Amino acid sequence: MRQKLVVGNWKMNGGFAFNAALLNDIKSGLNQANCGVAVCVPAPYLAQCQLALSGSKIAWGAQDVSAHESGAYTGEISATMLRDFSCDYVIVGHSERRSYHGETDNLVVQKTQRALAAGLTPIVCVGETLQEREAGQTDVVVSRQVNAVLEAIDVAEVERIVLAYEPVWAIGTGKTATPQMAQEVHASLRATLAKKESGAAVKVQILYGGSMKPDNAQELLAMPDIDGGLIGGAALKAADFLAIVQAASGGR
Repeated sequence: MRQKLVVGNWKMNGGFAFNAALLNDIKSGLNQANCGVAVCVPAPYLAQCQLALSGSKIAWGAQDVSAHESGAYTGEISATMLRDFSCDYVIVGHSERRSYHGETDNLVVQKTQRALAAGLTPIVCVGETLQEREAGQTDVVVSRQVNAVLEAIDVAEVERIVLAYEPVWAIGTGKTATPQMAQEVHASLRATLAKKESGAAVKVQILYGGSMKPDNAQELLAMPDIDGGLIGGAALKAADFLAIVQAASGGR
């Protein structure tokens, strides 16, 4: 049975005082979570997270990583640098990176490979735009995105990734795919994984990343192929984030 995983993506939010209060409230309210819990924070606050969360049940990670190992790449952060902060996770291919920064499938592949080589767990994001969904291209788009990664990594490495399905049209819009809509895509992604390696398909966690909130988390997480959430806005409120963790801790 796959353990559920709830990951907070703070995006470009936070500050020392805000972070300290949020992390303290999450730690204090976590109790006996029966799922994995992590936060992916802006790079300047990784040291703060490392200090605040070391020894806790909460893992931490970054929101992006360079496709390069090292060198003259001003402003970029390498996978080995992230390991220096004891990161477990790194988000790659988030829809905002693909849309606002022009990240291609190939670049996402390179970032995934760098993360894996450094011992990080890449949370590989895939998802379609509203136009692509309305054109009936959802499966084509997400299959292309995930296959680009699967074709570039070894079979043994497939088990070391996490997938996150985030319908672009549901990011920050307040719109959410129905549980059935999300499940259909998650099931399709798992079938794609199975074509690469059947054993890995059973083990890989596939998170839903389209505006999961306390009021829809339980219904979404009840779906057989939804293994957790990549949480945006709700991750910035301890009560909301903890409510989603509680929903994920209910088991299947």
